[in-house]
Amino acid sequence: MKLVTPEQMKAIDACAINDYGIPGMVLMENAAMAVAREAQDMLGGCMGGRRIAAIAGRGNNGGDAFAAARLLHCKGADVRVYLVGSKSGISGDALINLCILERIGIHVMELLDEKQLDTFNTEIEKSQLILDGIFGTGLTREVSGIAVTVIERVNALRKPILSIDIPSGIDGTTGTVKGAGIKAASTVTFCLPKTGLVLHPGCEYTGKLVVADIGIPPCAIAKQDICTELIDAAEVINMLPQRTENSNKGDYGRVLLVTGSAGMTGSGCLASMAALRSGAGLVYTGVPASLAHIYGSRLTEPIILPLEDGGSGCLVPESAAKILTHMKRMDAAAIGPGLTCTEQIEEIVEKIIKESTIPLVLDADALNAISGNTEILKGLSADAVVTPHPGEMARLTGLDIQDVQADRTGVSKRFAKEYGVTVVLKGSRTVVAQPDGHVFVNPAGNAGMATAGTGDVLTGIIAGLLAQGAAVGDAAAAGVFLHGLAGDIAAEKLGMHSMLAGDLLIYLPQAFRKILGNKDADSD
Repeated sequence: MKLVTPEQMKAIDACAINDYGIPGMVLMENAAMAVAREAQDMLGGCMGGRRIAAIAGRGNNGGDAFAAARLLHCKGADVRVYLVGSKSGISGDALINLCILERIGIHVMELLDEKQLDTFNTEIEKSQLILDGIFGTGLTREVSGIAVTVIERVNALRKPILSIDIPSGIDGTTGTVKGAGIKAASTVTFCLPKTGLVLHPGCEYTGKLVVADIGIPPCAIAKQDICTELIDAAEVINMLPQRTENSNKGDYGRVLLVTGSAGMTGSGCLASMAALRSGAGLVYTGVPASLAHIYGSRLTEPIILPLEDGGSGCLVPESAAKILTHMKRMDAAAIGPGLTCTEQIEEIVEKIIKESTIPLVLDADALNAISGNTEILKGLSADAVVTPHPGEMARLTGLDIQDVQADRTGVSKRFAKEYGVTVVLKGSRTVVAQPDGHVFVNPAGNAGMATAGTGDVLTGIIAGLLAQGAAVGDAAAAGVFLHGLAGDIAAEKLGMHSMLAGDLLIYLPQAFRKILGNKDADSD
């Protein structure tokens, strides 16, 4: 599903109105009808005598609230309307709907001072539903003044809130809170979801997200270069490599996983098994020679490749030549899980990046190894996926973690473009950014996945898909969705508190079956 910024949505609206002649009042009325339908659903379908408070701002979002209030009034609801600010200065379609309300006898109370706020505070306690139409997606400044008081009061009531287009106070692009934000139970957004509704923290304020068709023609949407999407199962189906009846393990690719250091052997085991569980035909796990017996005792399906470590339990520069020799007969490679980070590892990682001719997944300590020399990525001869968590992304970019988290899509998109790599910025609502500007946001996954080793599983999944011939962007996007879906299945079966990274390996097959539509996907 396509995701838009407020600027893109504004351009789509303008195109529908100016190029195709659809009156703005028609769009506003369609939006209001969608809001009224959701309000009815939230109140169980019965409007007779139900008290609804509609809180409007002075822009078009307020106009939507005025129109929805009228429609709910016509269905028998007891609607009270409040305006944050003065009626003077309201214009266009919003003003028309304000005037209609007043002509049919619905008083609109201006909230301008403490006396009016006292009345508002008393009246709103009797409401069974609150419509939030204070600020729309065009909000660019910090919320201040009376609006902050109103938002805080509404949230404190703990009554069901239905936000119009976006919860007031949420940035429509980044999802950040502009000083104060409405905590909605449900949000009806129009035409297409805005990026701020699906990214943190905005998604935490959105509640149930309803995307309403308000009559904007597809040709108006097509005129915008929309490069951001919410990953869904229907799209992932087309990203996954196909399997044929007359085939063998060699047809599904060879993965080389370079991993391991003393005390960190679990990472490589998880990643290796994830690559196999994702359909790779053969997985070769390259490990420090003095630790090979540990991997051999834990892994039966992957092939263990001992690499020079001088008995230290950590790879040494002399192992790089052998790694590159092995890579010549592989279809994809992943490096980083459990590798540790030393000057020697930095030398190995840089040599592999410079000389690799197959798709690479760079994770964990491989990213730490290049954090002081990211320019080396510009010398890649093959496609690469980098899979940082926010801390690693901060080290790669020189930003603070807070800055990374405040603009996850923007930071990922810029890094992908500058270095020509596909970025998987991990975390809740993982972002996948491709060098061509295409960005995916992953809705799958849960807090139970916040445990050691889940990132290693993701590395293995992506590498496994790459080895089977998936395009690098597809492998990354499909990989994060499958990873999250496996986590969701695990949470349903086990509960989030008790989940382990290994549980993702157990439920990854069910994630594939759900995506591919097997009729027995929900068995067990």
